[in-house]
Amino acid sequence: MPYDASPDRYDTTEYHRVGRSGLKLPAISLGLWNNFGSDRPIATQRAILRRAFDLGITHFDLANNYGPEIGAAERNFGQIFAGDFAPYRDELIVSTKAGYEMGVGPYQDWGSRKYLLSSLDASLDRMGLEYADIFYHHRPDPETPIEETMGALATAVNSGRALYVGVSNYNPEQTAAAAEALAEHGIPLTIHQPRYNMFDRHIEEGLLPVLDQVGAGGIVFSPLAQGLLTDRYMDGTIPDGSRASEGRWLQPGPLGDTYLQRVRALNEIAQNRGQSLAQLALTWVLRHPQITSALVGASSVAQLENNFAALDGPALTDDELAAIEPLAVDGTRLR
Repeated sequence: MPYDASPDRYDTTEYHRVGRSGLKLPAISLGLWNNFGSDRPIATQRAILRRAFDLGITHFDLANNYGPEIGAAERNFGQIFAGDFAPYRDELIVSTKAGYEMGVGPYQDWGSRKYLLSSLDASLDRMGLEYADIFYHHRPDPETPIEETMGALATAVNSGRALYVGVSNYNPEQTAAAAEALAEHGIPLTIHQPRYNMFDRHIEEGLLPVLDQVGAGGIVFSPLAQGLLTDRYMDGTIPDGSRASEGRWLQPGPLGDTYLQRVRALNEIAQNRGQSLAQLALTWVLRHPQITSALVGASSVAQLENNFAALDGPALTDDELAAIEPLAVDGTRLR
């Protein structure tokens, strides 16, 4: 059936400004990292994207290597975009990234000008787009000068292939250097995409004030720690189809007592707030003013809706934050 977006789509969410830019993003954005490859039915992917937009989630985040296989998420998104979302292009913020290995040879990885611009062209072709709203360098390159990498991002903007640029997985010093290199071209560093959740708190060690300093916003990935901060493993077992059962991102073995004690205590705090554990985890990462949005994945419409409902919850109180603090331990693992 033809898709007509909900006329109420802007009544259900909130939008935050990205740093000092004019861009706004929804508090919850949809990441296409794991559930939009060739191993998932296209009909399910379409249903999730449609529901996201109907909820006011205007930001879809991709990368050149998202799959499986490499490039599949962009191709699938491009197919769905052409059928459903082309009339709404001016209402969408579509991002992509380059920086991880895409193929054989010396020009398919890291941060050279050659790789980044050719990768962006290939991404736009796969998605069927004339431009990306945001183009990221996906990870720091220890060998390529930052001036070359950021110069490629500036070219992406100046050539009309991207509207804004950002970095991902950069530490505070690298972020400041990237902003300085971009400023030489008159281009701001608009956004940074780090990993952040209750069990991975490294960005609290200096990145947040750097974002303020350079005027960039933050959008965090893995706010649910790849499922660890949900009720999926709380009973001590590993469900079929979970990331832990697949072994791609989480190692096999019995669940650890420390993890179970912490996640069950966090779940009790969530229940006392009338939230799921996942909703509590999202509320917690969004408490920082530097964090514009949290990226969530979704394998179903129901999962997306549950995560989105985090926005219905109240702000965390000082007492709740104090109760969470000894449980939100950096380095906590499933096993």
